[in-house]
Amino acid sequence: MNLIEQSEDFVSKLLKDKLSNLYSYHNINHTFNVISAVNKLCAKENVDGAEKDLLLVAAWFHDTGYVNGVVNHESESVKIATMFLKEKGQSDEFINEVSKLILATVKEYVPQTELEKIIKDADYVHITSLEYESTCELLRFELKNSMNLSFSDLDWARENLNFLMNKHRFYTDYAIKKWQPLKEKNIVMVQKRINKQELKKVKELEDEEKKREKIEKPDRGIDTLFRVTLGNHTRLSGIADSKANILLSVNAIIISIALSTIIPKLDSPKNVHLVIPTFVMLMSSVITIIFAILSTRPKVTSGFFTRDDVEAKKVNLMFFGNFYKMPLEDYDWAMNEMMKDRDYLYSTMIKDLYYLGLVLQRKYNLLRIAYNFFMFGIIITVIAFVVAFKNL
Repeated sequence: MNLIEQSEDFVSKLLKDKLSNLYSYHNINHTFNVISAVNKLCAKENVDGAEKDLLLVAAWFHDTGYVNGVVNHESESVKIATMFLKEKGQSDEFINEVSKLILATVKEYVPQTELEKIIKDADYVHITSLEYESTCELLRFELKNSMNLSFSDLDWARENLNFLMNKHRFYTDYAIKKWQPLKEKNIVMVQKRINKQELKKVKELEDEEKKREKIEKPDRGIDTLFRVTLGNHTRLSGIADSKANILLSVNAIIISIALSTIIPKLDSPKNVHLVIPTFVMLMSSVITIIFAILSTRPKVTSGFFTRDDVEAKKVNLMFFGNFYKMPLEDYDWAMNEMMKDRDYLYSTMIKDLYYLGLVLQRKYNLLRIAYNFFMFGIIITVIAFVVAFKNL
């Protein structure tokens, strides 16, 4: 395995195992794109041999510093690359050249050599892509999660336009000739998006009612649906618990009164006629209490989930019983995975509502049984007492 292959293997494992999921843009996919761009530019600029090896190694390692955080990640990348290359027996001169190329990817740095120009252009190959808009959204998501930087749609579009027009330029001949026109197309696309958003904003300011109509999205209706349904489930659960508490209180009072006033009198032969009515009353109260308790008794769950469960979208992360024994970092990763997947998110919310419904169904079934026992027990008890006193 040559040095390039060893670098690929090392960086792939490093980013997979240690890079936080917060970095939705600066990850292995971005590194692959830069590697591909370096190979293309080397071919077009007639760079090969040792110089190409320098570029490829630097490209593999240029964003590895993100495993230690976003601050000074280029310097951290140099440290990681230096340690790796020393272990592979590379010369100090080779390591120094690779380090210079990695540091050439610093945003504000102006490349001086041909190799620095190649890696600088390769690092920004995404601005020539047809998927530029979606790629920028990944970067926007990353900035929000890793640096707490939030942008509105309009502000983010303006930030992109400013970068494309004023802060970025290509340096290699091939990129200037072939990639610049692609970049220009994306500039036009971003400008159109800004114009559209600004026009929308003006119309919204002119008519507040139209504003509400324009910003109303299906997502809001869906959010309202989930919120109302969850609120109904919660209220019904509270009502069920209140009903169970009433049954528990009433029957506890009945049993207490029976034990303190009626039971002591059953020792007397003249009160033998009260035995059966009293037994019926106590049994109905005890059975009612048992079913009332069952309706409120919580179900114990494992509290664990695995990475495979999340990747297979099997675990409901919104129910505390599925994660209360998990470490915070595992739960944080799982929640971020779910939030990045719209289908998984809504599927989880639907599952949560469904299983809440099953819990409610069980509660109300047990409560129905409890109320039936209480109702028929009271009726039978009254009849038994009437018959008992009638037969005296």
